[in-house]
Amino acid sequence: MTTIAFIGLGNMGAPMAINLQKAGHDVRAFDLSKDAVAKVVAEGCAAAFSAQDAVQGAKVIVTMLPASQHVEGLFLGKDGAPGLLSAMEPGTLVIDSSTIAAATSQKVAKAADAAGIDFIDAPVSGGTGGAIAGTLTFMVGGTASQLERAKPYLEKMGANIFHAGAVGAGQTAKICNNMLLGILMAGTSEAIALGVANGLDPKVLSEIMRRSSGGNWALEKYNPFPGVHENAPASKGYAGGFGTDLMLKDLGLAQENAIAVKASTPLGGMARAIYAQHSIAGNGLLDFSSVIQALSAKN
Repeated sequence: MTTIAFIGLGNMGAPMAINLQKAGHDVRAFDLSKDAVAKVVAEGCAAAFSAQDAVQGAKVIVTMLPASQHVEGLFLGKDGAPGLLSAMEPGTLVIDSSTIAAATSQKVAKAADAAGIDFIDAPVSGGTGGAIAGTLTFMVGGTASQLERAKPYLEKMGANIFHAGAVGAGQTAKICNNMLLGILMAGTSEAIALGVANGLDPKVLSEIMRRSSGGNWALEKYNPFPGVHENAPASKGYAGGFGTDLMLKDLGLAQENAIAVKASTPLGGMARAIYAQHSIAGNGLLDFSSVIQALSAKN
């Protein structure tokens, strides 16, 4: 049994922490939301009073935070306050599953290495369903030896583990994946909305496209139209899942990276503009599949 500190208990982080606890590890969990902490405590995790408290005596640290500034501030410090790296013992393993800029992962990893701490970036794909079922896909950036050390823990949270390359490579793979996901969801929503505007049954149309050349993950598992998939966020008022603002953040990371390496991503840019408009309209906290509302015909 390993003592694991888990920091960040949102829609993805909470079930990941619970799966580590169910696997027999001693998980000490922290989040700024007391309700989020209470949820994992009910499943056997121990509550920490702060991030600093969580890492005391922990051999492994797992983080699932919203954005680059949160990860950098947590580990390196902010406004004169020391970061968590200063509170960790040499030899600690840090698995950061946040989706952030690759440059931020590299910056934190460099400081961690100087302190004798292993740091890998391991963002995930698979949605809340995958997090609950323990079938997530991990995209890992770090050395081969660091990945081998992390595998026993990653395997309790996910079914697919890929070594994308050196530190930061996991983040690059993740933003490529999420850029494609954002494009696919917008395109799928647009196509379903067009069919519905012409009187087609969304379930029938979705099944036709799923089994045809337009088939994709959104049609298969995450349909944006209410009632097509019983367990999809669309059938639950677009609650839970992966928020529009989080998708907007990831599409922004992709565009920033594309500018830096001079890559052409016109569809990614268009998708970002669509999600930005949807967020500005007040839908930032709804699941990203709610973008179909912005693309549906208005009567």
